[in-house]
Amino acid sequence: MAQRGGQVQRRDVLRGIGGGALAAALGSMGLRPGRVVGQEQREAGAGKGPLYTPCTKPAKVTLIKGNDRREIVFATLKNIEDEVMASIGRKKRILVKPNFVSTTRPLAASHVDEVRGILDFFKPRFQGEIVIGESAAGRGGTFEGYQNFGYLPLEKEYGVKLVDLNAQPWVYRYVFGKDHNPIPIRIISTFLDRDTYIVSAAKMKTHDRAITTLALKNVLIGAPLNDGKRNDKGLTHQAYNFTPKETLHFNMFHLAQEIWPDLGIIDGFEAMEGNGPVSGTPVDAKVALASLDSLALDIVATKIMGFDPMKVPYVQPMIDAGMGQGDPAKMQVVGTPVEQCQFKFKANEKIVEAFGLG
Repeated sequence: MAQRGGQVQRRDVLRGIGGGALAAALGSMGLRPGRVVGQEQREAGAGKGPLYTPCTKPAKVTLIKGNDRREIVFATLKNIEDEVMASIGRKKRILVKPNFVSTTRPLAASHVDEVRGILDFFKPRFQGEIVIGESAAGRGGTFEGYQNFGYLPLEKEYGVKLVDLNAQPWVYRYVFGKDHNPIPIRIISTFLDRDTYIVSAAKMKTHDRAITTLALKNVLIGAPLNDGKRNDKGLTHQAYNFTPKETLHFNMFHLAQEIWPDLGIIDGFEAMEGNGPVSGTPVDAKVALASLDSLALDIVATKIMGFDPMKVPYVQPMIDAGMGQGDPAKMQVVGTPVEQCQFKFKANEKIVEAFGLG
């Protein structure tokens, strides 16, 4: 496959490379051609019934309520310390991926003290490289967000590196367009790198197309490239009709077969309700959550916000595909009791009727 500057050339993609050749090519590039989640289901199910079977492994979600953002984020990870460190295995680096859907509105972005809580946990325990990397959606660029939100001191404080993922190499994948035709989309290679442990440092917010935006959406829609000339993140949305039938939901499911956080963390210390993910209003929920199962994590967080997670269109397909635990009976929530962290967030006004949230 011809490449230039780490980029797969469009003409080579459009030739229609076969799956085996593609897998071999990705292997030589150090990329992971497919997620581990679901692999056993695909192999076991071949010719024997369903292609996928639901995840049977119990999921532990840690939930902490408190008066200091940095401390409660750290505490969520401390509660699952052994599991987290075992899950890193031989990974060479950790990528902490915050959410800068806006680089000028602090309430819409991952707070720097959420990242400090994460680094407080990992720095004494992990000897490899730790990178803070974002692929901001706005025209101002990722480093505008680092500047505006107080991230720049982290390099000296913790010896970590701040990276603009939009300046990294990328490869082509496909998503579905307006007429349901596959269209090429540029995916930042870091999200496919099998040597990188991906930590989703998300913000608890409402959303105008997916009800909530949490750990999964932070990574799945963070993966497409925005090089300042063209923002491929928009290719995942397409319809913009604010209904459960929007293409975004299928494209998230589609991308999730290769792109997935190894660890999800949600900062709800000062969350957002109403017209999120950018223009909502604050909620002093004062909670933080974490889990190695980001699907279970998002389900629990959505319930805490007062919404039915089954109304989020991509959740049930992900459960059915065995991408994570979807059975509440198999979700163990540790830390602060859930009943002490129940809220009724206002939904984005654009989707209340279409999603039945009234």
